[in-house]
Amino acid sequence: MSDITRGSLREQPTRAEAILAAGLRDEKRRQTRRHIAEVATGLFLEHGFARVTIAEVARTAEVSVNTVYTYFPSKEDLVFYPEEASAQRMVQMVRDRAPGQSAAGAVLAALRGELRAGDRMVGLTQGFGRFLEMVRAEPTLSARLDATNREMVDALAETLAEETGAAGGDPMPRLVASQLGWAQEQLFREIGERSRAGRPPGTVAEDALALLDCVESLLGDRVLAYATR
Repeated sequence: MSDITRGSLREQPTRAEAILAAGLRDEKRRQTRRHIAEVATGLFLEHGFARVTIAEVARTAEVSVNTVYTYFPSKEDLVFYPEEASAQRMVQMVRDRAPGQSAAGAVLAALRGELRAGDRMVGLTQGFGRFLEMVRAEPTLSARLDATNREMVDALAETLAEETGAAGGDPMPRLVASQLGWAQEQLFREIGERSRAGRPPGTVAEDALALLDCVESLLGDRVLAYATR
């Protein structure tokens, strides 16, 4: 084996090194995507969604316009980026449920866990109330939010039908999914209103947990027991 060949072999990364490098690249992309989205949200709240351009977002985030479009194909995607606006959100909660836990139990437990952890996924951040107000005031954003909520219910209904073996035309999967979608919608509305009133995230979380208890008490036994694993 020649010195050149030996050198070439030594320069080849090991599998572990390649996996680590790929993980670091993915993390860098996530950080860049989150940074751009947070900069854009700040600009939208300060100046209004319609008045802010992609070029302004790029300049403030200190990236190129092409980089913004690489991560966010449309301006609306800067507000509803995949990490926090996935139509699969409730589906994943249900798929991750423990043995003996129902679909509703899994969703309620996941939401309670996010609230207790102060998770930004449920809007426990300063300014969430203003953010939600901005979304509802802008027709394109409001329509996008409503569409995402519908897609979330559709995806959950499909998953529930598959897991329970429901016959075609059985209304239960969609009815249960709709009830859980309504519960999540009420939660976000409550958090938005409390946040807009100036209440701190910790207090908002306590109020939201009380709301979930109320919501659970309103759900019927069939909904609460549906699709128990």
